[in-house]
Amino acid sequence: MTITFTLLHPGAMGAKAGGEATRTGTRVLYVPTGRSAASLRRAREAGLEPADSLESALAASDFVLSVCPPHAAEDVAHEVLAHPFRGVYVEANAISPDRTRRIAAACAERGVRMLDGSIVGGPPGPGSAPRLYLSGDGEQVTRLAGAFEGTQVVARPLDAEIGAASALKMAYASYQKSARVLAAVSHALAAHHGVAPELAREAASLTSNILAETDQLPSVAARAWRWAPELEEIAATLRTAGLPAEMAEGAAAVLGRWADDKDNHDLTVEEVLGHLRAEG
Repeated sequence: MTITFTLLHPGAMGAKAGGEATRTGTRVLYVPTGRSAASLRRAREAGLEPADSLESALAASDFVLSVCPPHAAEDVAHEVLAHPFRGVYVEANAISPDRTRRIAAACAERGVRMLDGSIVGGPPGPGSAPRLYLSGDGEQVTRLAGAFEGTQVVARPLDAEIGAASALKMAYASYQKSARVLAAVSHALAAHHGVAPELAREAASLTSNILAETDQLPSVAARAWRWAPELEEIAATLRTAGLPAEMAEGAAAVLGRWADDKDNHDLTVEEVLGHLRAEG
C-alpha cells in the first residue's frame, strides 16, 4: 500500500529527503503557498507533488514530516494540529527532548499520533547518506522507515519512547556543532597573532576521532585539575584578542566537575560521565 506524506517547509534537507522517498513509490506532498522561490525550485527538482492547501494535503496524508528551523517547531506543529488531521505527525527537528514531548502532548490532546525523529548528517546526495532516527510507536516507525528503504536516507528505528531520537540529535550535535565553532575561534586567534599557517599545519596532522574515543575520558578526568587552568589562560588570551571566550570558560567549568578525580586513572567511563551530572 502506497504511503503518502506531507513535507512541511521543503528546505535543503527536507526537499532532498522527500525526493528520496519518492524513489520507493511514496507520494510526497508539499504546500507551495507562501514558499520562497528557492523552496519551490527545490520541491520541483525533488519531484514533490504540490497541494492546493495544507488542509487538503493533510487529508490525503498518512504522515506529516516536520523539518524546519528549531525555533519554529512548536508553531509548525500547532499549525498542523489546527486542522482535522488523523495521521501520524513526525517531529524531525533539532529540538530538545522536552520540547519534543510538549509537541507529543499537544498531538495527543487532539488525537494525533506522533513519532520522534532526528536527522544526522547532511542532505542526501553523492557521498552523503543522512540517518533518520525514529522513536515512538514501533508499528508506525516501521511504516515510515519503509518509505526510505533502499534510498540515500537511512532510516534507523530506535526501540525507545518519544524523546530518544531528539536526545540522540542533541548529544551528537552538541559535539559536532560546537567543534565547528571552536575551530573558527581557534583559527581566528591564530590569525590575530600571525600564526595561522602554523596552526593549519598542526591541524593537518590530527588523526583523532575524539567523539569515538570514549576510552580516553578517564584520563581527561584525571588531568582536569591541570587542564582547567590552561583553559582559563586560553579564555584570557581570547578576551585580549577581542574574541569570544565563553566556550573556553565553559570548558574550564566542566573540568571543575572532575576536581575530585585528580590523578585517578582507575575510573571507568561510566563513573567519569556520571561525575559530570549535577547533583539534585
